[in-house]
Amino acid sequence: MDFTFSPQQQQWQRIAREFAQTRVCPIAREMDESGKMPHSLVSEMATLGLLGATIGKAYGGSEMDHLSLALIYEELGRACSSVRGFMTVHSSLVMQCINYWGSEDQKKKLLPLLARGETIGCYALTEPEAGSDAAAIQTTAQKIEGGYLLNGEKIWITNGNIAGLAIVFAKLDPIKDAKPHNNITAFLVPLDQPDIDRRAMRGQELGHRASDHANITFKNCFVSEDMILDGEGMGFKVAMSALEHGRLGVAAGALGVHQACFDASVDYTRKRRQFGQRIGDFEMVQSTIAEMKASLDASRLLVYRAAWLKDQGQPSKLETSIAKYYATEAAAKAASEAVLLHGNRGYSNEYPVERYYRDIKGLQIYEGTSHIQQIVIAREVLGKDEAKS
Repeated sequence: MDFTFSPQQQQWQRIAREFAQTRVCPIAREMDESGKMPHSLVSEMATLGLLGATIGKAYGGSEMDHLSLALIYEELGRACSSVRGFMTVHSSLVMQCINYWGSEDQKKKLLPLLARGETIGCYALTEPEAGSDAAAIQTTAQKIEGGYLLNGEKIWITNGNIAGLAIVFAKLDPIKDAKPHNNITAFLVPLDQPDIDRRAMRGQELGHRASDHANITFKNCFVSEDMILDGEGMGFKVAMSALEHGRLGVAAGALGVHQACFDASVDYTRKRRQFGQRIGDFEMVQSTIAEMKASLDASRLLVYRAAWLKDQGQPSKLETSIAKYYATEAAAKAASEAVLLHGNRGYSNEYPVERYYRDIKGLQIYEGTSHIQQIVIAREVLGKDEAKS
């Protein structure tokens, strides 16, 4: 593998870094405290071409490769996980899903609006009784003349209150002797309808506080028959493919958090003096910094490998889960150590490491928890059990 970035990849990294450092970082603490992300940031990301991501130019996209997209998510994650989370849901879960599974009419109609930020997308899968077990969703779709009626509740839907379009997963009437996931269908649902109730999640989240998280309830919500992704009963396949796109975004975002923790720790241990010397001169502190750096480099290689495989058109499910699992776990440890190295300063919002510590917990959960990633990795490695086939 050639580790040299192409001119195009370097350009996207430079654009994302400049935006993250000059526009996002200065207001990251304010966004965290207010619980809001200014819509102006969305408009700026659209203008810069970031929202267009890997979508073809024929549909208003930027046609970048997946490694460039990973570099963007890394830079945004380094500055603010809430901003990175917004884009991953909008550009990877929603836009890439429509691009891969949508009809030509759906792509021409929806993707340009999403790329320009004129419509914001959300991904409505999680329910009160269906988290890791996506096949357990209880939202239903009743087939009627010309379309379907949706009924059910979705929770923890990122971008849910500000989105104009949702990919909603619902179950059709049960098919006899079918496995639960065979009844699931993916619907493209405009959210400006009276039969949809959207409310902010109750309570304050541990991290990602500037993200928009919603409860969405559908009460006989009509969806026309031309707004299905890839046909009836194909929703579970659509959902899992979208989550794989999202996992790369989460892994790259965790890499950015890890880099931010490392940078903050190095800077602080160089400047902070105790017992007549820099705390960075103490061997125990040096050991922590060394481990943080080694795991950072390992995470970066795993994330870039997963993105590179996607760009080569090769299967990358295993490598993406490995990257997501390792990068989030390594970043969580780095964030914990960063708070500890900062001492009482790390325990307050005087320094950003306490925000990194809170934010990284969400990345261990989103798009499949670390436990789920371990299951995916093990199953991919062990393969099918022929004795049960």
